[in-house]
Amino acid sequence: MKYSNELGYLSYGFNSFERKIPLTYPLYAKLLLSFIVQYIENLVAYGNPNVTANHSSTLEITTDSYLTPSGDCIVGISSNRSPSIFSNDFIAACQTNTAKITAKLSVGSHEQYIFGCGHPDLTFKSTNSAVIRTSSYVDDRTIMINSDTAAKNLNRNIISLLQNGNKISVRLTVL
Repeated sequence: MKYSNELGYLSYGFNSFERKIPLTYPLYAKLLLSFIVQYIENLVAYGNPNVTANHSSTLEITTDSYLTPSGDCIVGISSNRSPSIFSNDFIAACQTNTAKITAKLSVGSHEQYIFGCGHPDLTFKSTNSAVIRTSSYVDDRTIMINSDTAAKNLNRNIISLLQNGNKISVRLTVL
């Protein structure tokens, strides 16, 4: 999510989903922003020497404590949370065609944002995997569809840190 105050407008939103509020009446703009409700979930997981992040359409965080070389979409293991325990408010906010979801990945001093969408068919029932997809495919593990990033698109500095077992924090936000 980004906020900016340029050329007399207050802008907020995600890339192509940006909204602008005229700053002719600054208090009015602030009041409108106060009605923007965000739902947030935080996950913490860890890298592994087998993290390759080569998958072209998905990115996954898992509660599993191991990673085999074939798990080329997995960037974090031993996650402290799974989709099945996300709050009901967060889940409901994601289960609309208009939901805009952001994932902020933080590893060491590096951060990367991933932008995508919700969908009415998202179930959040998985007890061990949270999957971000560039496609519109949905299953019990899917937490975001039509994302702008898959594992292979992640910053390679982040991947290097994950290959050394560093912690990855994922902050999911839905508007």
